[in-house]
Amino acid sequence: MTISLSRRSLVAGGAALALGPGLLSVARAENGVSDGAIRIGQSAVFSGPAKDFGIDYRAGIKLHFDRVNKGGGINGRRLELVSYDDVYEPAKTALNTAKLIDEDKVFALTGYVATGNLAAAMPLAEKAGVPMFAPLVGTTSFRTKTNRLLFHVRAGYDLELRKIISHLSTIGIQSIAVVHQDSAFGKSNLATCEELAADYKVKVVKTFPLAIAAEDAKPVVAGLAEARPGAVVMIMAGRQVEVFMRDYRASAGGAPLYTLSVGITDAAGSAQRLEGKLAGLVTASIVPPPQAVRVPIVADYQRDRAEFGEKIDSYTALEGYIVARVMAEGLRRGGKALTRESFVAGLESIGSTRFGDFPIEYGPRNHNGSNFVDLEMYTRDGQLRR
Repeated sequence: MTISLSRRSLVAGGAALALGPGLLSVARAENGVSDGAIRIGQSAVFSGPAKDFGIDYRAGIKLHFDRVNKGGGINGRRLELVSYDDVYEPAKTALNTAKLIDEDKVFALTGYVATGNLAAAMPLAEKAGVPMFAPLVGTTSFRTKTNRLLFHVRAGYDLELRKIISHLSTIGIQSIAVVHQDSAFGKSNLATCEELAADYKVKVVKTFPLAIAAEDAKPVVAGLAEARPGAVVMIMAGRQVEVFMRDYRASAGGAPLYTLSVGITDAAGSAQRLEGKLAGLVTASIVPPPQAVRVPIVADYQRDRAEFGEKIDSYTALEGYIVARVMAEGLRRGGKALTRESFVAGLESIGSTRFGDFPIEYGPRNHNGSNFVDLEMYTRDGQLRR
């Protein structure tokens, strides 16, 4: 067999050998970076019962990307977002992630949604050395040990559950039941909830799994009537919460209801569909209210919504906007000769910083981002009040 090599190939091959493996990894790390753009990848849920999470999160991310691009980009490079629908299925997330890394050659990943989906994506991201920034996931198992490639912005579900359980203990409620999504997200955070309840001496009298696609929660409601808890804590997302609340309110169940921040995505729609029975639901919030323009980052978000014509306005969209703002700062700090390594170092150099009065803390041993958690209560029309 005869092999023909051009002078250019020989020179390139010799240069690669001279660089050695260390610098070759830096060259690979520049995938997704050109003279004019930085390409970011996203796999999230854009269809089905949980679609609002992905749609709203992407809207917020793109909104700040638009602001950055209008201002000249990051060191002269535009931010591009390539998004694929994973329909909330981890297997599809893995396929999308492989495509983003191998075919689209993205520089980094962001905007992923759900615990099981992140678990499916991380081995691929780690193998390729691709940073995963700010998934919409608060599960404790992703936060207990620092992963150099994984950064969070939102507070963890453990902090949300601690806020809920400590509040219940403070107001004298001594027993709870937990209704949880029958998934990796629901099961792992049920365990966290049980540990925290034990710490605060609040008894978990019963736990109930509910299928992601459930359209009927009457068996769970009947079980709650027998258990008679002092309060019900929901570890569910989106449509599931509506299904449960519809059947629980119809049964005249009287225990107060509490949910994680991912419980309600379309508050106005939920309020309408539940015919006012959303009133009284207490939710953990991990960003300020989107209408709280007294907070500088919220004022920026609302200004940009008006300027760029973004119709979506929600807690999840605001979270996406904050995520993109923090990510952009990490990219800036990564420098003109941007690599994945310099991006990671740039994020870690942020330290303890407030982005428009929203607190973020990063360092070499801390990639967990914010610890902001508040409790708010829904009104009949889907508004929130403290």
